[in-house]
Amino acid sequence: MSVDLLFLNNKDMEKLGVGDMNAAIHDVERAYVLTEQGDVLAPGKCVMRWGSTPEDENIYGRINAMPGMIGGEYNMAGIKWIGSGPMNYKKGLPRASVTVVLNDPDTKLPVCIADGTAVSAKRTGASGGIAMKLLSVENAKALTICGAGAQGRTQLEAALIVRPSLETVYIYDIMKDRSELFAEESKAKYPNVNFVPVDDPEEAVRKSDITVCVTLANEPIIHSGWLKKGSLIMNMADFEVTYDCVRKADKIVVDNWETIKHRLVSTVSLMARDGLIKDEDIHAQLGEILCGKKTGRENDEEIIYFNAVGTGILDIAVTTRCYKKALEEGVGTVLPYWE
Repeated sequence: MSVDLLFLNNKDMEKLGVGDMNAAIHDVERAYVLTEQGDVLAPGKCVMRWGSTPEDENIYGRINAMPGMIGGEYNMAGIKWIGSGPMNYKKGLPRASVTVVLNDPDTKLPVCIADGTAVSAKRTGASGGIAMKLLSVENAKALTICGAGAQGRTQLEAALIVRPSLETVYIYDIMKDRSELFAEESKAKYPNVNFVPVDDPEEAVRKSDITVCVTLANEPIIHSGWLKKGSLIMNMADFEVTYDCVRKADKIVVDNWETIKHRLVSTVSLMARDGLIKDEDIHAQLGEILCGKKTGRENDEEIIYFNAVGTGILDIAVTTRCYKKALEEGVGTVLPYWE
């Protein structure tokens, strides 16, 4: 008996709807819910880091392996293999490159190898969008995005889906030309929103209902005194906000607490390492709120801190949706795996 393997490159994935943010939000929500229902395997992230410190990682890069299995309507196992080269921009290359391998959960044989670069960006944006939907004020008017890269763009896309009330978006990046380019691109795409590149995040954050941090910061760029009542501060990457921002929050919400503690790069994970945050201080995981086990935002005065680190099942869910569509539509290249 022969076994075939389907290869899906970036163009194939585009044809299959990998860029559909609404679909990605649905996939990620389902992954969070299935996690709470115990219908996933998520053994955690293995980090292969160049250098000896987290700071070195932001110069020399890393490759992460993120295996998992998701049940429900997906019923698929697999692994995300993601390389991050922070200096790639000097060579005209993207910082992140992702390959997703899907395995049949019954036979354990591989069934698909797919480019997962857009998958990774979209599912991270979707995670942020779900957090905004559950944790920000419903009539949010102003958003600050710190980090003008690919993740900033998908966070914006998701934000405007779940909070169409947004009128002003402030964009901050350590490289001003990047924030200006992001603003120009966004104005063309979303003409009804006012995009403002800023030299310093303070004034923007003070005005914002939502602040999203998607940077490689080694030191905090957001301070607690800037957070207004009712704001949502989203720490989506590294050590981006001060300990006092977390202390000031009325609620601490995460995507996956055990994975965050293991990854040990975000503010709240460093606080846990230092004994400043305990497990019982975490109000909820997103899946618990989606399942109705815990509350999200309860009033317009709460300051809420959110941190996400991501798990491989999110990528597997999005990739599986595209893979099933590929089988239906005959997209991709079939390769003989075993004969």
